[in-house]
Amino acid sequence: MLNQIFAITALNLRSLGSRIGLSLVIVIGIAGVVGVLTALLAMSKGFEATLKSTGAPDRALVLRDGSSAELNSGLDPASVLVIKDTPGARIGADGKPMVSAEIIVITEFASKARGGSFNVTLRGIEPTGLTMRPELKIIEGRSFTPGLQEVIVGKGAIRSFEGVSMGTKLRFRGADWTVVGVFESGDAHESELLADYQTAQGAFGRLGASSVLVQLNSAAEVPAYNELLKKDPRLNIDAQSEQKYFSGQTEQFSKTIGGLSLVVSVIMGLGALFAAWNTMYAAVAARTRQIATLRAIGFGGMPVAISVLIEAMALALLGGIIGAIIAYLMFNNFSVSTLGQGFTQIVFLFKVTPDLLLRGILVSLLIGLTGGLL
Repeated sequence: MLNQIFAITALNLRSLGSRIGLSLVIVIGIAGVVGVLTALLAMSKGFEATLKSTGAPDRALVLRDGSSAELNSGLDPASVLVIKDTPGARIGADGKPMVSAEIIVITEFASKARGGSFNVTLRGIEPTGLTMRPELKIIEGRSFTPGLQEVIVGKGAIRSFEGVSMGTKLRFRGADWTVVGVFESGDAHESELLADYQTAQGAFGRLGASSVLVQLNSAAEVPAYNELLKKDPRLNIDAQSEQKYFSGQTEQFSKTIGGLSLVVSVIMGLGALFAAWNTMYAAVAARTRQIATLRAIGFGGMPVAISVLIEAMALALLGGIIGAIIAYLMFNNFSVSTLGQGFTQIVFLFKVTPDLLLRGILVSLLIGLTGGLL
């Protein structure tokens, strides 16, 4: 039986050239399914990786209780002082607690790729905020000077938004801010502009802070620190690890992309499946005489059927591989931006990972198996 399967399969594969049109219908259709599915999943994977790499587990982010994002959080000056005076923060090299009050302001820029106006985050931070973020490195120029209207810009913002480059002047609230540096951090902060906290407060008319970032000695101290703050009757806050906060922002986006990927893959998969069915039926019908001859000289029905199935899966596998390669070449590290939970743009890169490529190829084999069986 195995010898018969091998002989008929070899005959089928050698004769693909005479059925090139029918074969290409399967290959191209399945390549399209795999390419689109992989691209959609790569977008979700890239966004998730960007936010999950943002922040550190041993840094506590303090927001007003009930706030879902820094943008809709507000801490009055008295609460900020109480948080700064609360014990638990790591002591820095200067002998002071490592605590940074920060404000979030929305600015607008045009996208280089799409045009139109998009919200971009300007984050006012205290000098300690830079010390607490060792992952943030100045790659061009210098850091902003406290008291001056200067900003440093993330590499992602430089790449994605019009009018944001080293040395340019940005106009906010009737005043010019000079871009004095470019930084990279490998996370969501690369989509932001950073400025001095007190300068930003004065320029944008803010009295308190959006959040307070506190460097603790270890990630295990975050729950206890949160409880300590909650016990203070002067405060109405909630503290969580910075990493947990940013990771939580991926949930809704991942669900949306996951649902979209499912719908698109089902629709395209059905199209490719019908194409595979139609093509395999046509291929078998065109070889009716050949199959009858094989049966007449002693080949069994099962080897003939299995050989057709192998042919279908071979074509599907070829389409899957082509689709995966196209998706990798076109979309891996492709830079885009999308609206985050704080209603500002987050720049991220598509991530076409090996597991996504494997998933796409498995989908192609499933389509080939189903079409071949019928």
